[in-house]
Amino acid sequence: MALLEIDNLTKTYGKTTALNGVTLSIEAGEFVTLLGPSGSGKTTLLMSMAGFTTPDKGSIRLDGKEITHLDPEERDFGFVFQGYALFPHLSVRDNIAFSLNVRKWNKQRIAIRVTEMLRLVGLEALAGRKPRELSGGQQQRVAIARALAFGPRILLLDEPLSALDRALRESMQRELTRLHRDTGVTFVYVTHDQEEAIAMSDHIAVFNLGRIVETGPPRELYKNPSTRFVARFLGGNNLVSCRLSLDEGGLVEGFGTRFRLPCQSRWAYQPGAAVTVWVRPEDVRTGPAADGEIGFMATVVETLFVGALERIVLRTASGEQMVATLHSDAMIGAAPGQTLQCRIKTSAIGLLPDD
Repeated sequence: MALLEIDNLTKTYGKTTALNGVTLSIEAGEFVTLLGPSGSGKTTLLMSMAGFTTPDKGSIRLDGKEITHLDPEERDFGFVFQGYALFPHLSVRDNIAFSLNVRKWNKQRIAIRVTEMLRLVGLEALAGRKPRELSGGQQQRVAIARALAFGPRILLLDEPLSALDRALRESMQRELTRLHRDTGVTFVYVTHDQEEAIAMSDHIAVFNLGRIVETGPPRELYKNPSTRFVARFLGGNNLVSCRLSLDEGGLVEGFGTRFRLPCQSRWAYQPGAAVTVWVRPEDVRTGPAADGEIGFMATVVETLFVGALERIVLRTASGEQMVATLHSDAMIGAAPGQTLQCRIKTSAIGLLPDD
């Protein structure tokens, strides 16, 4: 039995359906990320787990026990808000102790636990400071320590790193991964940042329009997406319209050439049928094709320099537009209007079904 089971959860606000029959199982000790664009339903699900939102239909079970309509304080869940929600008039130490005072722990037990949490998040030297005297990353660590202090079964985190700059966000990603490993607490994390989800999660549930469209380990979802939405949203894959050859079974016509995919898809198509293939931007290369690769000509539409990498928008001879991510030193002098010889390993091309 899973630790937390979400079954057919539905929530509407007027004419808007925030959750549309969402089902999800979370195992004890996992780091599960709810990933999707704004308005996709991920935060509504998190709030329903926490007890701050009551679903219209469906159930939430913890260890097999129905908790759908329990008050938040009865669920034994910690919650880290996007805006930290620290008490400005309390010190770091007193902020962490707050949830323990509410639970009427005795003073000695509170003092021991707060010291443990300060050590866990590396803030022993800042215990007497007020939140306004801390950096954004330090405030976030206080919020996490406060949510973990009473020993929750599950820690719920609502986009906790969205307000931090890139360097601090990456540092906090490593910190959260360490805290998850050291505490063994189940983490359920909401974000719209694909890189963040891939870097930290054991499993990802991808949301769109109030539904979970696909779940799985980050590597599997990234390398083998099975829906158009996930292929686009997780990794920014190029989706290219192709066609199965009429005269030679198994061949795909696309990119101005014909090629055979090394592993035919789980989905059956008739000869001549339109199909969609996906290609990751980093798998598009320049230069002549070698064995196991397809080659095609493409025109540079625009270039974007992003440090060590260059993002190149290309248009193939048959009119498809796609993005290539190349090392900058390989693209010196590339300019809009220039024609490039491009290549892709057939093993890096995936076939998608109709969503």
